[in-house]
Amino acid sequence: MAIHNILNNTGEWLRGEGPHHQIVVSSRVRLARNLKSFAFPGWAKKHERLQILEAIKPQVEALTEMNDAFSVYSQDLSALEKQVLVERHLISREHAAKGVGSAVVMNRRQTLSIMINEEDHLRMQAIRAGLQLKSVFKMIDKVDSALEERLDYAFHPKLGYLTACPTNVGTGMRASAMVHLPALVMSEQINQVIQAVNKIGLAVRGLYGEGTEALGNLFQVSNQTTLGEKEEDIIARLHKVIEQIIEHEQNARQMLLQKKPNTLLDHIGRGYGILRHAYSMNSKEALNLLSFMKLGIDLGFFPEGCRQPIDELFMETQPAHLQKGTQQKLAADERDSLRAEIIRAKLNEFPRPDVGLPPTSSAPDGNGSQN
Repeated sequence: MAIHNILNNTGEWLRGEGPHHQIVVSSRVRLARNLKSFAFPGWAKKHERLQILEAIKPQVEALTEMNDAFSVYSQDLSALEKQVLVERHLISREHAAKGVGSAVVMNRRQTLSIMINEEDHLRMQAIRAGLQLKSVFKMIDKVDSALEERLDYAFHPKLGYLTACPTNVGTGMRASAMVHLPALVMSEQINQVIQAVNKIGLAVRGLYGEGTEALGNLFQVSNQTTLGEKEEDIIARLHKVIEQIIEHEQNARQMLLQKKPNTLLDHIGRGYGILRHAYSMNSKEALNLLSFMKLGIDLGFFPEGCRQPIDELFMETQPAHLQKGTQQKLAADERDSLRAEIIRAKLNEFPRPDVGLPPTSSAPDGNGSQN
């Protein structure tokens, strides 16, 4: 598969569907693995990294799940192409900085992505829309088991899988859900939720993981413990916490509707007005305003048909996605103008927020079961 097929097609998890999709954007499980008797990528010399790469890449490409996959050496990707993959959460920022000796393989649906020679020899991830942690784990576990039959993993009988970073030793697993929590932010309850989550051994991070900002009211909630706990137990505990966060967000939305309707409508109305008429807009402002539009759809102020265009804009307005259409590097002010133009065009036929009808609550959509 050619790179343009990846870049020009929206991945399955970006389509805004799935259980609890109004609050849970996506579920992801990542596994870190290394080969026995080889130095970790950060310590390996160039010829060792190439040797590791050539041992792993054919085995990954041979997986049934990677039929007609996109497979490429890192040095053959442009900086812009790498950044598009980062924005889609298909590779990490660290992997985007890699060159000779690294590669990435991903399936057509963009639900399965395997980085070779990132921080570890293998960084495998599965991702789907909505709250689907159990099915996502099942998908990546199947791939891991198939590769373990073909590759000699570094494994210690007491410690488990050995990894470059000690915090990943054991299961080598990071499970996470990306959640949209505008009402908890608006009602100033978000810090309480984050502190409560941290106390039970989970981490809350920004849009692109550790050290990044929670743009667009989007947060990543993930496990921190990888040692001394079974994968299934980690998944079950995280799933339970995400369900509790969903309930808190739903309650916060109801509270705003009942006690602060004007504040809520002001945020949604301003978001609509600025997005419809602005001629320059940076990425942070766009994501934050789109967040209020998404909330407006969830609460019934806009018709359901508006959801997909808004979900698409969350990705299309990111810097690299903006530039991929022009095939040239744009200055910041040029990106801001183009971003505003794209948003205006997509929202041109949008109706004004319907505040004359009683809005619906962000209740469970009846599709909360795991696949």
